[in-house]
Amino acid sequence: MLKLRLAIMAAVLAAAPAAFAAPPAGFESQVEALRKANGDPGITIAIVEDGQVTMAKGFGVRGLKDPRPVDADTIFQIGSVSKAFTAAALATLVDEGKLKWDAPVIDYMPEFRMYDAWVTREMTVRDLLTHRSGLCLGQGDLMMVPANVISRAEVVRRLRYLKPCTSFRSAYAYDNVLYAAAGLLVERVSGKTWEQYVTEKIMRPAGMSDAVSNDADRHKASNRALPHGRLGEVRGSGPLEAFDEKGVTLSANSAPAGAIAASASDMAAWIQTQLAGGKAPGGAQVFSTASRDEMWKGVVPVSGGVTTGVLGDASPKFRLYGLGWSVQDYRGHKTVSHGGGVLGSIATIVLIPEKNSGFAIMLNSEDSALLAGLQNTLLDHYLGLPGRDWPKAYKEFLDARSQQAVAFVKASTQARPASKPSLPLSGYVGTYADPWYGPMSISEKDGKLWIDFQQTPQMKGPLEHWAYDTFVARFPGSVTTEPAYVSFALGADGKPKQITMKAVSPIADFSYDYHDLNFTPVAAK
Repeated sequence: MLKLRLAIMAAVLAAAPAAFAAPPAGFESQVEALRKANGDPGITIAIVEDGQVTMAKGFGVRGLKDPRPVDADTIFQIGSVSKAFTAAALATLVDEGKLKWDAPVIDYMPEFRMYDAWVTREMTVRDLLTHRSGLCLGQGDLMMVPANVISRAEVVRRLRYLKPCTSFRSAYAYDNVLYAAAGLLVERVSGKTWEQYVTEKIMRPAGMSDAVSNDADRHKASNRALPHGRLGEVRGSGPLEAFDEKGVTLSANSAPAGAIAASASDMAAWIQTQLAGGKAPGGAQVFSTASRDEMWKGVVPVSGGVTTGVLGDASPKFRLYGLGWSVQDYRGHKTVSHGGGVLGSIATIVLIPEKNSGFAIMLNSEDSALLAGLQNTLLDHYLGLPGRDWPKAYKEFLDARSQQAVAFVKASTQARPASKPSLPLSGYVGTYADPWYGPMSISEKDGKLWIDFQQTPQMKGPLEHWAYDTFVARFPGSVTTEPAYVSFALGADGKPKQITMKAVSPIADFSYDYHDLNFTPVAAK
């Protein structure tokens, strides 16, 4: 397959006009030098210039424990870059007249419910994709991360218990659970699972022959990159470690939000399809140009970002979220892009409409500085802007962030008061439940309390006393699961009436939304 693709690419390049720019001089050497300096196992990059593929290449190896080289057909996990594929799946149904972007979701999924009845009636297909529902950042993600036994339909059923943070359509807050709902909507309307539909109707017609839509098929692929991360005193610091793939397997319910894995060759074809208004390199019209334009249209304003120092120059002056895409400027030029990350892998895709060009970068590690640095290096090149040492700037920024987080955790430990629990350990034992997550149990064994998130197999382990009626859960069965404070509130009868949680690390990934949980005792039957 690789030889065939290289031959096709060579023919395309030979026939392509000589006017469009080549990748930056020395870019491949720069990528390899940075990869080695950072200790990252592998990188794969796809570049399309003026609609033509000029690079689909891998660097490094598939994993610290797999020395085989990365090539153009090695699949990497692309995380939330998958969201554009979910939007495209819905777009094809709009093209076929089976959906309308601004029709209520309940017209197609009568069982759909949000916390507020008015929002339930008003929530449209477009609203599912644009992060303006009123939910908090990452709210409900513990139904998806780490891997659990909650079905996609059950995630959607539990949306009704997620109490919003803002009013409907008043603010942007990134979520994943509504993309799970969008995936279920694809199934309800098409009669095929999201995984089947995206593979058969989007990826294969677009020329993405290696890409897979779920973790089960990714595990079966022989040419795949393996996940890695840094797990020091806080996540993101310390030496690079190879992750156990079973330990970072995604929940099947989360696939529409971030389960696709694809190669550089695949992503080159996807970029070409996007730039050509939905027309694939092989000639198939995957979705209409009108639908492509609709997906690229900004809907809700997004605030935030670095606004000072060197990185301030790269911060967008405007930023909107569309249908599975971020629409913003880079140093005065419009881009259409999206980043993605799952446990042990990160990715980005950037389209530059004015140049009819774009690129994708994927790493089998969580080193965001390298990803962002290479992204801006390519943007500067293709937009003819003065270059900077972006990899260095991002590394310094993110290293400082990690150091501050480590200092915060150490200071918290030093400030911990000498105290004892209010109750004997047996007094905390019981079954508790949160309205949207479901059941969690506290038991006593070997002289310690144990916590068990019953629907998430990796989230179980001993509780260490912290202070007063607060304990720390570290989940030894999953090195990637963020430790959390577990705080018991006692009632007038001296018994636990509530359990709340929050992440120990101040820079924990937002998907560990412990702070959204509110466990209360379950009465014995």
